[in-house]
This record gives sequence, C-alpha cells and structure tokens, in this order.
Amino acid sequence: MIDRPATTRGFARAATLLQSRIRRAGEARGFAVSRLLTRWEEIAGADMAAVARPVKVSYAQGGFGATLTLLTTGAHAPVLEMQKERLRARVNAAYGYNAIARLRITQTAPEGFAEAQAGYTAPARRAPAPDPRTEREAQSLAAPVADEGLREALETLARNVLARERAGRST
Repeated sequence: MIDRPATTRGFARAATLLQSRIRRAGEARGFAVSRLLTRWEEIAGADMAAVARPVKVSYAQGGFGATLTLLTTGAHAPVLEMQKERLRARVNAAYGYNAIARLRITQTAPEGFAEAQAGYTAPARRAPAPDPRTEREAQSLAAPVADEGLREALETLARNVLARERAGRST
C-alpha cells in the first residue's frame, strides 16, 4: 500500500502532473523565443513590429500556455491593447499551435530611455536607383522652366509620376 499525505487525500492537480510534459512538448515543437525575435516583422506585421518588440516568454505557475511580454512606448500601448487578440492569433499561427495564451504589454524599458527609444526607429529603406530613361525624360519635361528650385521640384514630380506609370504597366 502507498502512503499518501493526509492533506491531498490522494488527489493532485492535473496542471501539476502535466506541467513538465507540456513544457517538454512545447520545446520539442520548436517553441523558442529566438523564432519570435528573428521573424518578428513577418509574424506581427510591419506596422506592429515598428512600435513593439517581444521581450520575454514566460510560463505561469501550474498553468497552460505561455505569456508573451511586449515592450512599447506609451503612445502605442492603447493601440496594441486593442489589437492584442489579433497579434496573439498571428503569433500562434506562426507556431502552428496555441503556444501563447496571454499577451502582456509593458511600457517600461529594460535599458535607459534613450536606448529604448532608439530601438523603435524603423530601418530606412533605400529607394531603388531611378531608371536612366525616366531620369532623362523628367529632365526634358522640366527643362523649359527658368527657376532652378522650381525646375528641380518639377523634375522630382515628373520622375515619380513616370516611375509609377511604368510600374503600373509592368504589373
């Protein structure tokens, strides 16, 4: 006969019995924080990735699912709060199962204010080099204008319009 403590009366919480197995299953299915960090822009979308970043994934004591903590600035927190369920669904879709049960949004930075603010700036995207034919055509259209500043502005406008028209024809 097995001796059991009198306080449990032979029963144990199911979450306690399954906690280690659930964690091992989660790790076996590739649940790693590195995936969130390396593919955050793809998972969250460019708009959300520009204003928030994942900081921590933690498991609750005796609970199912993990909590994803996001770091954001104060102005973006209400917007993220409204889109929390959509973001949680996107993260879980990336994993293929319900890995994240809760999202927590925090406005405090793990580093100083200046360093945290620098982390939110989106990388500048380089514009493709202009087509030489488009460049020549834009210059010829603006050539009759005598004022140099106005001519440069008209060249830029013509270059953008011509590039957009040519891009529309190619699709």
